[in-house]
Formats: sequence, C-alpha cells, structure tokens
Amino acid sequence: MQAIAARLQPFAPHALSLLRIMAALLLLEYAFLKLFDFPTAPDFPMETIFYVAGVIELVGGLLLLLGLFTRPVAFILSGETAIAYFHTHAPHSFHPIVNGGGMAVFFCFVFLYLVFAGGGVWSLDRLVLKQD
Repeated sequence: MQAIAARLQPFAPHALSLLRIMAALLLLEYAFLKLFDFPTAPDFPMETIFYVAGVIELVGGLLLLLGLFTRPVAFILSGETAIAYFHTHAPHSFHPIVNGGGMAVFFCFVFLYLVFAGGGVWSLDRLVLKQD
C-alpha cells in the first residue's frame, strides 16, 4: 500500500488543481442558472439574495477557475455556500439528502479545504504571485 502512495504522491498538487478547476466549473453553472437562466431557468423564485449569490458565484468561480487569489476567494465561497445551505435548504429539513442541499455542503467543505491547500500547481497564484 505504501508503494502505491509513494507513486501517487508526486501527482497530489495536480489533483488539487483539478479539484479546484472542477469545483469552479460546477459553481459557475449555479451562477449562470441564477444570472442568465442558462442552461435552464431556476425552479425557484429569484429573490435579491439569489442575485447576490449569483454574482459572488460568478466572480468567485472565475477567479477560482484561474487559481487567482485562491485562498481568500475560497474562504468567501465556503461562507457563501454555508449560507446557501442554512438559508435555502436547512429550513426544509436538517438532512441534506432530504432538503436537496448536499451540493451546498459539499461545496462548502471543498472550498474550505482550498483555503488551506491553495490552488495547486496549475494556478495563477503560483505562476504570477509565486504562492502555492
């Protein structure tokens, strides 16, 4: 088992970048849904808070996709997705499987991880700002 871990370890920074990129792309889908009705219109009434969330997700998702200011952006997005869970999903049930908030919880903890881990090797943070 240690031999497998030793072989995989050099690729961990690349896997971190892939996690960041895919999380950003998925988050951008929620931004596009809220702001541009793409690929479909939202199935909930759009209130002001959802437009604000859409802007945060659009700007944050683009910055995260590029890996620019990853740690502070991920911190903001972790909080935004936690608020999304408690504002929109938790009032229906505490359990994410029941209230449809599983993705919000998942995003919250992926973004929290990125606060500590950074953007990985494929990020503008590393290229431009000389940060990990």
